[in-house]
Amino acid sequence: MSPGEHPARLSIGVIGAGRVGSVLGAALQRAGHTIQAAYAVSADSRERADELLPGVPLRDVPEVIDGADLVLLAVPDDALPDLVSGLAATNTWQAGQIVVHTSGRHGAEVLRPALASHILPIALHPAMTFTGTALDLGRLEECAFGVTCPDALRPMAEALVVEMGGEPVWVAEADRAAYHAALAHGSNHLVTLIAEAMEVLTAAGVDEPRAVLGPLVRAALDNALRLGDGALTGPVARGDVSTVGTHLHELERISPEIRATYVALARATAVRALESGRLQPSAAEPLLDTLADQEPQ
Repeated sequence: MSPGEHPARLSIGVIGAGRVGSVLGAALQRAGHTIQAAYAVSADSRERADELLPGVPLRDVPEVIDGADLVLLAVPDDALPDLVSGLAATNTWQAGQIVVHTSGRHGAEVLRPALASHILPIALHPAMTFTGTALDLGRLEECAFGVTCPDALRPMAEALVVEMGGEPVWVAEADRAAYHAALAHGSNHLVTLIAEAMEVLTAAGVDEPRAVLGPLVRAALDNALRLGDGALTGPVARGDVSTVGTHLHELERISPEIRATYVALARATAVRALESGRLQPSAAEPLLDTLADQEPQ
């Protein structure tokens, strides 16, 4: 297969039938490709493979790779370099194979040890949180995929993403870590923030914290995506020092750990509100002083 050829009817081996690998394997299968084998270690992964990749045999890694046109590496970020190097050292890779990994942190450079075997390297990261169920297949529609690969492989990488229903976003090798940090900060930390807010609502006697928080958070997220810093509102953005002080007092009583999160985010919010002109310097100074006094020494 030449690098620019449309990747149709490929035989695919999936290494890592976790939440991401099983879903992407199912998406590629839905697009007309054949999943020849998968590698799954845990009981959860095996169950997931059985549900999303029914009839696909589970094999050891060398068997999954053997004869595959495309090998999908859906393993944890920290495990990827050693896996690639180990398979290169044992001459497991085969010439002409498309090797795609799903790590957000790494670009195509992590596949360099396999280049001596004349593989075609592609980094392809779906910017999505996965449940590892069929529900995720629908979420792939219009999902952005961070793609890093040699220029000659761009048409191939783009075709794979489009076939799964996604939208390719080209990320330079040197920018890969920043790209991944942004996604982790915006999504993983959002989960922590929401979970903490629901914990405080529960402590305040609210029976259904999801029902109270849900509409507000969805509206705030929509506004933030549309307006950026223009969506800032609330006591910090207004410079209401007394209100912020009351919040800190209550959070100290409920959870010092959540209070620490509040202080860090309130300070970051105040700085952004100040820089965007939504918070006047005269109001920002006493607010930032109050928050600075609350930070751990």
